[in-house]
Amino acid sequence: MAKIVVIDGQGGRLGKLLVEEVKARLPQAELLAVGTNGIASSAMQKAGASQVATGENPVVRGVMDADVVLGPLGIVVAHAILGEVTPKMAEAVGGCRAKKFLVPMNSCGVVVAGVQELSLSAHVRQAVDRAVEFLEGAS
Repeated sequence: MAKIVVIDGQGGRLGKLLVEEVKARLPQAELLAVGTNGIASSAMQKAGASQVATGENPVVRGVMDADVVLGPLGIVVAHAILGEVTPKMAEAVGGCRAKKFLVPMNSCGVVVAGVQELSLSAHVRQAVDRAVEFLEGAS
């Protein structure tokens, strides 16, 4: 069974959408949602995440044995998401063995050249589609 970690901050809107899409597409996966703050964690819990945690240490520990990490691009950039991503979080996510499927977000302060402007829900579908393809290929 695959372990998927969804990480989000601020109000948790992206994390909520990712959790809903993962639950619909991969109901058998072990899903851990980690918020950089309590509001984001609460939003992901309401979206159906069975395991929810908040803060730096749950990010660091949660990604250690993850197969897939989903979240905004800023989770690999120290001080992104209005400062909510600590350097330890960014290092843990960037350095973990999991395949990362990241969604470009304006609040991260990073622009990826060549990335198509899409709605948030379209980016979420693309990220989860790619994660599903990856996990199915790994089986």
